[in-house]
Amino acid sequence: MTVLIDVPMWPAHGTTWGHLVSDDSLAELHAFAERAGLPPRSFDLDHYDVPVERYDELVAAGALPVSYRDLVVRLRRSGLRVRAKDRPGKG
Repeated sequence: MTVLIDVPMWPAHGTTWGHLVSDDSLAELHAFAERAGLPPRSFDLDHYDVPVERYDELVAAGALPVSYRDLVVRLRRSGLRVRAKDRPGKG
């Protein structure tokens, strides 16, 4: 049971974004995000989008830093990954 965070590298809306996921459950992820004060609107089906400005704070709160590749591999293994083709409005 781990909350994972990747290094922000996705530019959008005037900042750079990373992802926060759980390799165990969405309940664990939502509880962590709520404790950290992340807005519910930053949740995107299987992850929270987090700005670079929050990265160090989230790591200090217990999120484990991993590479983007490791984050995706562990999210897939958990069974929580929502593939692009399975997203609402796709396909």
